[in-house]
Order: sequence, then C-alpha cells, then structure tokens
Amino acid sequence: MSKYLELLPAVDVADGKAVRLTQGEAGSETDYGSPLEAAQTWINAGAEWIHLVDLDAAFGRGDNRAIIREVVDSAKTELGRGVKIELSGGIRDDASLEAALEAGASRVNLGTAALENPEWTEKVIAKFGDAIAVGLDVRGTTLAARGWTREGGDLWEVLARLEDAGCPRYVVTDVTKDGTLKGPNIQLLREVMQRTNKPVVASGGISSLQDITDLRALVNEGLEGAILGKSLYAGKFTLEEALAIANA
Repeated sequence: MSKYLELLPAVDVADGKAVRLTQGEAGSETDYGSPLEAAQTWINAGAEWIHLVDLDAAFGRGDNRAIIREVVDSAKTELGRGVKIELSGGIRDDASLEAALEAGASRVNLGTAALENPEWTEKVIAKFGDAIAVGLDVRGTTLAARGWTREGGDLWEVLARLEDAGCPRYVVTDVTKDGTLKGPNIQLLREVMQRTNKPVVASGGISSLQDITDLRALVNEGLEGAILGKSLYAGKFTLEEALAIANA
C-alpha cells in the first residue's frame, strides 16, 4: 500500500474530444478540446497516471479506440517516463478487455460488466489480477450501470461478491457528486474501506486543495488514489499544487 495519495487526472473522451459530464449524464458534456493535449498537459504537470474514459463506449453509442490508442502511446513514450493509463468505458467482454490491454493500458476499470456478468468478471480477475479494477458507481447505496442510466444492485451485496472473487482494487464514485465540485463523499469511502483490505481509488466531487488534504488523510485507512476531473479543467487548483499535498 502506498504511503502517498496517487492522483489520476481524468481525460473523458466523447466524439473524439475531451469532455466533462455533470453527474455522468449524456448531454451534459463541456468540451475541452483534444484528448491528446489534455493528457499531455497532465503529464507535463507531473502525473504518473491518467484515468482515460471512452464515454461513447460506456454509453453504448460507438467508441473512440483510435484516439484512445493515440493517448496511450503518447503517455507511454512521453519523455521516457512511462506514464500509466487506467482505461475505462465499455469494457464488457474478452475482446474489449484484451483490446484495452493490447493498446497498452496498465489497468482497466470494469463497470457495468462487473454488475451484469459476475462469472465473466470472476474469470478475468483470476486471469489478469492487478490489471483489473472494478468501478463502484453509487447513488446512496445503489449501484449505477450502463453509463449510470440503470440500477445495478446493492453496493454491499456486490462488494461482498467481488471480495469473494478476489477483486484487486475498487474505484468508488458517488454519482450524485461527480462533476458538481461539491466535495468527495468521505463517509462512503470510509464505509467501503471498512469492508475491504484492497486499495480504493476515490472519484467524484473533488473541488479544492482541502479535499485533497482530506483524502490524503485516508491513505492509512486504505485509500490509494483519487481521480481528478472537473476541478482541474475548471482551474480550481493546479495539478502541481494537488501533487504537492498528495505526495507530502
């Protein structure tokens, strides 16, 4: 378990562009231009990870595989630093999972598939181990699936099942806070960490350097990292400022 907080700047791709959503809703996109340039900005600022999301694949309305591969290639070769990519969105079967890993993703984040296809999820956890993370996208204690458009079961029941399957890592998002800049759901993160000894990555709502400080304080309880989205794009703080706190 790391002794600092890993920060993963997000690059969400829709229709070939870097965008941010509010509460994960299709149609709420704000356009931030080239995904490649966005990733480059975070890499230049010192990011060790990029959280790369194919929103079109997540919503089942196509994919951005070519631009995703371009971003992954750029991250891996940039200044020889080998920035790592966590890839999310539409990874629901062997073909899409293997394509993601073949493209060079260090880790893939399973969402809907982990809720709708537990047997397959168990199989790929056994096969790929630490290259798999499961996204737990939550409203209250109800999971959200299919690009957050459908209910996906009870958080605690699904978490218990994933624990039995040996899931190596969880990415926990409070959907009601995502893209709202209203602060992370510390209570939810704590409750998840009390029920697993696996690393947890926080996502959703981060809005200030105080939020980074609060999350950094949870590292000893099992928090491994935090995904930063709208806070960076809206200029609430710089990635350099956030990294200074996260690495302290």
